[in-house]
Order: sequence, then structure tokens, then C-alpha cells
Amino acid sequence: MFLFHLLIFILGTIIGSFLNVVIFRLKTNETILKNRSHCNYCQKKLNWYELIPLISFIIQLGKCRKCKKKISWQYALVELSTGLIFLLIFIFFGQNWQFPYTVYAYFLFLISCFLIIIFVYDLKHYLVADKIIYPAIIFAFLFNIFVWFITNNFYIFISSIIAGFSVGGFFLILVLISKEKWMGKGDILIGVLMGLILGMPMIIVGLVLAFLIGAIVSLILVAFKKKNMKSEIPFGPFLILGTAISIFWGNVLLNWYLKLL
Repeated sequence: MFLFHLLIFILGTIIGSFLNVVIFRLKTNETILKNRSHCNYCQKKLNWYELIPLISFIIQLGKCRKCKKKISWQYALVELSTGLIFLLIFIFFGQNWQFPYTVYAYFLFLISCFLIIIFVYDLKHYLVADKIIYPAIIFAFLFNIFVWFITNNFYIFISSIIAGFSVGGFFLILVLISKEKWMGKGDILIGVLMGLILGMPMIIVGLVLAFLIGAIVSLILVAFKKKNMKSEIPFGPFLILGTAISIFWGNVLLNWYLKLL
């Protein structure tokens, strides 16, 4: 089982390497299918041994072998994070080989790729990429329809739809009232995606976590004078974090809170 877990982690890092390419080329509009990976500074085409997830970064000390320019830590962190997320998905949902659980695990593997791209791109550019968020919403919506048909459970489908429209509508009101000072239009779409992934009542846990983590991180940044009270901080990454934590530990947190009540 350890070797199988290791294999899942390695697969995740490989996919994380591909996600890095997508994140970078979304901004440059460079095709991800034809052009080989290259150094962003000297444009040197990278050989296969320079593209081994995590290992190449460590061996090269985070620098390009030709121009010696520093490679962004984003590449290693995305590869590591994707590997760990894939491992968590398998541990939580992939070890039960019964049909519904296996399908949900495959869904999480795919949707997590969308979420990682959205998270990093918004963190870097303060922008939610339309080319990623719309396909993610469509994919999550179709998956809920699929689950409805195979389980004959209409509640699962309607729960996700209500959650998605409720959160998206709530964020739309905040955007209109604040004229995009509190959050941007892209956050509306992330809210819809959150609802489709989590459904009711788990979406409430995801939102509470997102606002709580966002507030804590913002206060820390202000305290260390990295930001001030008027600085713009992307909210999308906090929504993604809230979603991810809810997927794995949402039931535990919800039951803990209900016991307190």
C-alpha cells in the first residue's frame, strides 16, 4: 500500500508539472500542446531530465542550467501540492472500490486540477481565468447530473444547484453593492463552482472557512506591513482553500460545531 500511495503522489507531481505549464501559458496565450517547455528567461528548450517534478528543481538548486536565473518556487510548490492533494483524495475516497466512491474520487482528481490552476492564477494575477473557471463549472454541473442518474437521488443534484446559485447570487450582491471593492466578478463564478462541488449544507462550512482564513491572513499581512487596510487581496484563493478543507474535513468540522450547539 505504501508503494501504491507513493505512485499516486508521483502521478500528482507529474500532473502538477503540467498544471504549471497551463498556469504560465494562460497569461502569455502560448499553446500548451505544441511548444516544448523552456526557460522563461533565456528560452532554452528543456530536456527530459530537467523536467522531473521536484527532483530537477532540487538538483538544479532552483536555477536554470544555462542562464543560472532563479526558477520560481511556484513550480516546485504546485508539483508538491498536487502530489499531496492527489494522495489525500486517494486516502479519503479512492481506497473504497465500490462504484459511487470510485466515481467521486475520479471527479475530485479532475476538479482539483481546475481548482489548483484557479488558486495560483488568481494569487499571481488577481484575476480568475475564464478559460478555466467556465469549463470547471460545466464539468461540475454535468457530474452532478451524472450522479443524479446513477443514484436516482434528486436531492444531491438540487442541493448542488441551490448551493451554487445561492452563493453566486450572494457574491453578486456584494459585488454590486461595493462596486467590486469587496470582491471581484470572478469570485461570483468561484462561488457557483463551490456550491456545485460541495452542495448543501457543506457549502456553509466552505464559506465560513474561506472568510475566516481570509480574515486571519489579511490581519497577518497588515501586522507585518506587507499590506495595508486599503490593499487589494484576491479572495479567490481563500474560497478554494475553504472548498478543499470542506471536501476532506467538512463533515468533521460540521459535526463538531453541531455538538457545540
